[in-house]
Amino acid sequence: MGLMGKWVGWVILVVGLGTRLEASTHEGRKGYELPINCRKLECAPYEVIESKNEFEIRSYRDAMWVSTSPINSASYKNATAKGFDILFSYIRGNNNQAAKMNMTAPVLVNILPSKSTRPFSFSNSSSFVVHFYIPKKYQKDPPIPSSPKAHPVKLPQKHKYIAAVRRFGGYMDDSNIPTQALTLKKSLMGTIYKSQASGEIVPYSVAGYNSPFESENRINEVIFWFDKN
Repeated sequence: MGLMGKWVGWVILVVGLGTRLEASTHEGRKGYELPINCRKLECAPYEVIESKNEFEIRSYRDAMWVSTSPINSASYKNATAKGFDILFSYIRGNNNQAAKMNMTAPVLVNILPSKSTRPFSFSNSSSFVVHFYIPKKYQKDPPIPSSPKAHPVKLPQKHKYIAAVRRFGGYMDDSNIPTQALTLKKSLMGTIYKSQASGEIVPYSVAGYNSPFESENRINEVIFWFDKN
């Protein structure tokens, strides 16, 4: 089954199951509105600890996700398509429990960009790691992937990490992701969070909350992670 077919299955799961999000997903100070799909899907919980016009600061709880191995690619689209295939197979039962899990949100992609004259852009030396949030039902005992290309991981890996997040709409692509990351970096200049945005090569993440079939009200986020100490 191709990527588009898998997304069809995802849409069916959402409509048919109507999984409700726990109220804890968007705690604390008012920030960005809760993504519409988080009213139907189980989403990774976080707390807003500071909200600005151009970004917000969040604290994510330690939680289990399933991730791919690093995928080297010059294209976000190509890398995430490969990663999605691997992880979708996992949640549809390709694991040691033969467990079929509901789709969750967001699809999180960690990006190590290439050294380039254009900040945050991609080349053949760029690396992408795709993640799905594991549903609450399986958080304590995540099924082990049958594929060696998938692995259960705890994120954000360091409990002291917090996130600077910028939200944007439309479809994510190889052009607008670096632009949004650069905009977030500029927004953090002159703040106590500017240190994470400095450096020649800055790792970052993007999060997507919609299937490719949803052309309206799309929600994407670009994220910088840093130690709150």
